[in-house]
Amino acid sequence: MKVFVIYDSEGGHTRKVAESIAEGVREAEEAEVCLYHVDEADIQELHEADAIIWGCPGHFGTISSGLKAWIDRLGHMWAEGKLVGKVGAVFCTTATVHGGAEMTLWNLITPMLHNGMIIVGLPGNLPENVLLGSYYGLAVTCPVDLDDEQSDSSPTENDQALGRTLGRRVAEVARKLK
Repeated sequence: MKVFVIYDSEGGHTRKVAESIAEGVREAEEAEVCLYHVDEADIQELHEADAIIWGCPGHFGTISSGLKAWIDRLGHMWAEGKLVGKVGAVFCTTATVHGGAEMTLWNLITPMLHNGMIIVGLPGNLPENVLLGSYYGLAVTCPVDLDDEQSDSSPTENDQALGRTLGRRVAEVARKLK
């Protein structure tokens, strides 16, 4: 079973989240992960996937231009129904807690729904997701580094644990459906 994790990242935060999601996929039984930056991801290979997880930094509550341009090239896949029934999930990073993370997740889910994909989120009963999590996918807050002296704003261990959980959950759902 093959899971594609596709991401856009500008400062490295979203890449770290994507890597934690890929780790979670690898933990699942019979799962193979293909991790790609959006610039390297070949849309023509998506039909091989049993599940697709994509994510990006949130830009004012919406998808980054790099990932949006890539998603906009899915028209022929939609027309041929090549993604119908595939499992999908999404993730994003934002600079502030209320920086539009859930809007970004919804904007990332919408093309999946248009393509007939089955969306998997994160349930609220996960200890790491209870207080600041999202049910629509994984949203991580990485405050802007104002200078080099500031503390590291990388995704926390809790964020990465949620990433691994999302990856594992998507792989397990895809395996059940397959």
